[in-house]
Formats: sequence, C-alpha cells, structure tokens
Amino acid sequence: MDVMGDKATLLETGRFVQPADFSESTGDLSQPMDRDETGEAAEEARQLLAAQSGDVEAMSVLGALLLRRGDLDGAEPHLRAATAAGDRAAANNLGVLLHQRGYAEDAAGWWRIAAVAGSAAAAHALGRHHRERGDEPAAEYWLRQSAEQGHALGAYALADLLEHRGDTGAEQWMRIAAERGHREAAYRLARALDRRLVPEGDVGDDHGAGAEAEQWYRQAAARGHRRAALHLGAILERRGALKEAGRWYLTSAKDGEARAACALGFLLRDAGDTESAAIWWLRAAQDGDGNAANALGALHAERGESQTAERWYRAAMDAGDDNGAYNLGLLCAEQGRTAQAEQWYRRAAYAGHREAANALAILLLQGGDTAGAEPWFSKAAEAGSVDAAFNLGILFAGRGEEAVALRWYERAAAAGHTEAALQVGIARLRDGDESEAERHLRCAAGGGSAEAAYRLATVLDARRPPVPAHSLGEPVHTEKSECEEWYERAASQGHRRAQVRVGMLAAARGDVVEAARWYREAAEAGSRNGAFNLGLLLAREGSDPEAAVWWARAADAGHGRAALRLALVYARRGELAEGQRWADRAVALGPAEVAERAARLRDALREELSA
Repeated sequence: MDVMGDKATLLETGRFVQPADFSESTGDLSQPMDRDETGEAAEEARQLLAAQSGDVEAMSVLGALLLRRGDLDGAEPHLRAATAAGDRAAANNLGVLLHQRGYAEDAAGWWRIAAVAGSAAAAHALGRHHRERGDEPAAEYWLRQSAEQGHALGAYALADLLEHRGDTGAEQWMRIAAERGHREAAYRLARALDRRLVPEGDVGDDHGAGAEAEQWYRQAAARGHRRAALHLGAILERRGALKEAGRWYLTSAKDGEARAACALGFLLRDAGDTESAAIWWLRAAQDGDGNAANALGALHAERGESQTAERWYRAAMDAGDDNGAYNLGLLCAEQGRTAQAEQWYRRAAYAGHREAANALAILLLQGGDTAGAEPWFSKAAEAGSVDAAFNLGILFAGRGEEAVALRWYERAAAAGHTEAALQVGIARLRDGDESEAERHLRCAAGGGSAEAAYRLATVLDARRPPVPAHSLGEPVHTEKSECEEWYERAASQGHRRAQVRVGMLAAARGDVVEAARWYREAAEAGSRNGAFNLGLLLAREGSDPEAAVWWARAADAGHGRAALRLALVYARRGELAEGQRWADRAVALGPAEVAERAARLRDALREELSA
C-alpha cells in the first residue's frame, strides 16, 4: 500500500545538513501544519482509531505525526506495523527513527527496502548514508536513483558528490535541484555561474551568465537563503538599484549574515544616515566582521574619538582583518606617534598588507632611512600597490637612475596612476617620442592633472599653423582649438602658466575682458608673466597707472621687461631718477636684448640728470 507516497519523510536527511538548511532539506513535514493544535489533535485521534482498526495508511500517517513530534517510542510500533504491511513511506520513516536512535546500519536496511520499492526519499537517505561511510560508488548509485525520480534533495546530493569529484555532470544536477526549488542548489549554481565571470568574492555583470546568476540568487534569496540575499544585494548595488539592494541586505542581515549588515551600513552611510549605519556596523562587528569594525573605527576617528576608534581597529585586527593594524598606524601617524605608527604599519606589512608596506616605507623615508624604505616600497609595488610603484620611481629619480625610475613610473601609469603617467609623458617628450608622450599626457590630463593638461596643450599648440599678426581687438579666429580647451582645463585648476596662455589666446580672439580675467587670476596667484601681460593690456586700454602697478609686481618678481616698461613710464613722466632705478633693475634682470635697451635708456637718463 503506497497511498501516502513520500509525504511522510520527516527527518530523513536532517543529519546531513547544517541547522540553517534543516527545513529545506527535510521535506513537507518539517514545516508547521496548517491546522491549529486542536485540529491536529483531532486528526491524530482519527488516525489512531483507523490504525487500531487495521488501516495501514493510518498507521503510517500516525507514525509520521508522532515521529515529527519527537515521540519515537510512540511512533515506532505504528511504523513497524505499516512497514510490515508493505508501506514504503513507513519503511523510510522507520529508517529515520532508527537513525535517530543511533542504529545507522538498521536504518540503512529499512531505507534500502523502501528505496527498492521505489521511494525516492529513501534512496536519497541511503545514498547519503553510503557517502558518510566513504562508499562513493554506492552513494552515487542510490543518489542517482533518487534524482532520476525527481527528488530535489537527491538531485542536490548527487550534484554535491559529483562536484566533489570534479565531474562535469555536477552542474546539470545542481540546476535540476535548483529548478525543483532547492535553495542551496540555486545559490551554489549562481556562485558557479558568477565565478566564470569574476574572481571569488565579486559578483557577475548584468548580461549572459551574470544575468542567469542573478536569477538563481533571487530564487534562493526569496526562499530565505541569507548568503544569496547578500550576493543579490551586491549585484543590485553595483547596478545602482540601491533601494532594492538595501532591502536584500536588510533581509540577509536580519537572518544573521554579518557581511550583509556591514554592506547595509555602508549603503546607509553613503545615503547620509551615519547613525543607522553605525547600528548595523556594530551588529556586524559584534558578530566578528572585521570590515565593520574598521568602519566603526573610521567613524569614531572622524568624530575625534580616537580611543574608541583605536578599540574598534583592535577589534578588526582580532577578527583577522589586517586593515585594523594599518588603520591603527594611520591613527598614530595623525597623532604624531611615529614609533607606534611604524609598529602597526610593520605588523600589517608583514601580514601582506601592501598599503601598509607603502606607508611604512614613506615613514622610513621621512626619517631619512632610504635604505630601509626601498625594500618596503618594492614589496608593496610587487604586491600591486600603484602608489608604491610611483614612489619607487621618485626614489630612483632622486638618485639620478632615470631608466629605473621610468620603468616604475610606467608600471604605475599602466595601472592608472595620474602623476606617474605625467612623468612618463615628460620623459617621452624629453626623448623626442611625441606620440607616446601625447598618449600618456592625455591619460594624466584625463585623470585630473593640471600640469599634464598644460603640457598636452603645448604639444598640440606646437602643431598649429602660426597665427598671423593682429591688432588688439581684431579677432583672428573665433572657434576654440583642442589645445585651447586643454589650456583652459589646466587654467581652471589653477595652473598659472596655463592661465597666462589662455589669456593670450583670448586676446588673440579679441576678447579683452576674458584675457584680462585670466591674466589677473594668474597674476594674483604669483605669476610674473600674468602681471606683465595684464599691465600691457591695461596700458593699451589707457589705464597707465594701473598698468604700472602690475608691472611693478612683475618686476619685483624678476621680470626684466616689466622693469624696462616701468623705466619708460617714469622717464615719460619726467621722474628721471625713478626711471634710472628701474632701468638698472632691467639691466640686471635681462634677458640680453632687454638689458641692452635698458642700458641705453639708463645712460640717456643719467646724462639728462647730470646736464
């Protein structure tokens, strides 16, 4: 008699799974009954009466009910009676009962009887029994029997066995188990798909296998799998769907996933809610998440609560997170506790923390220990620290080892280091390789380097045809060239030479107001050329007194032509002594042609004064 089928398979595999996965792995009767307690009691009484009258189905059902309740003594006689009458579900549950009592071999005997009779659940339990004992051929045989009958747990267990052996058929059975609702199978299938796209610990993209992985993460998460909810949240966060990502992080965090609580904290912090972020970081840190402990440390450090910050950094370190030691080093360095900073940097660096190795090298270099700094820079750079590679470039350049320095600059530039790309660009310009220079300068300028933008502009500017002579106010061209755009980008970042050049280009277009603005900005930032050009512009506009002020500033900064202009201004005013003084200054400052003209003017003024 097989009316019950495999529904009464309460605890057949609970022993094989983690407690968190128990309800998923034990079948229908592991879930709470839909009836209330009164209805259950009435159902049990009804089944008892039927069993006492010899109803085999009732015996099997009653035995399963008692087994689920934990009444093994009450369940056993009913299950044995139903089994003797040929009920395979009862035979399977009798095996479960005996296994709970510690009679594994006896349990396997009854599972075998039920499995031979066609019970997929019993075949699964028997397969797991054989795998526990190391008999993989027997385990595979029975698990395959279970899986081929459509049993989700059997398909999952078979996939797990095949995956352990490296069998390519594992994914097929994992997929079948996932399609039949097994949440752990869905999660593991998603992880396998993810690993084809990205390294361990990351998530896939939103197309191809990445989209399929997301689908399985979503299915597992919907069934309460907390790690699947964590990965799904990460995928959604990367995509920018922050609200939905936060919901899945919250679901996972509430189920006890510390990494999800930590991720939720970062999401809340980025949204400006640091108080809520701290709550979730605290929860994650208390569960042993070092990243969350570091985040709490950083939060308290920002608030000036250095003692609390240090306590959390130490907690992160105790959790095995080397960032804790590195952050302790940063904290001590900020407080001027150099010896302690070096101690913590060394601890993190010896553990393989590349940025700690770089920071340690900088600390040693600042203390004059160049020989001690170099190996730490090298260790950090070899471990992938872009900053360390750049710093090695600076170190070797300071020694005059330009070729070695260039190799490290190139390495850092290839990894996206802006200043390193600038140095490579400068070196290539020096070598006459303009195309390579331009490529690196574009990278550096695009990364925000004002100097690179200026140098790139000069390279492009040199290729332009010469601009014809013009008078102020008469535009020569109206469209901005690419070089002018790069000059402007550098100028807007405060690059003084670029500001002067933008002013000159604006003047060439006849835009006097724009030219004056850029000249003034450069001059006020200390550019003597900016001050001189602003003086020229003002003089041409008839503002000689103001022009003289800017020429005086330029001359005081060492601009010979400005000094000559001032000498001429004072000579015209009849202030011969002052004119002679500025002429002397122009002679001293040069360049040669200015010095020659200034000398003639000075001699003429001297004769006039002595006349």
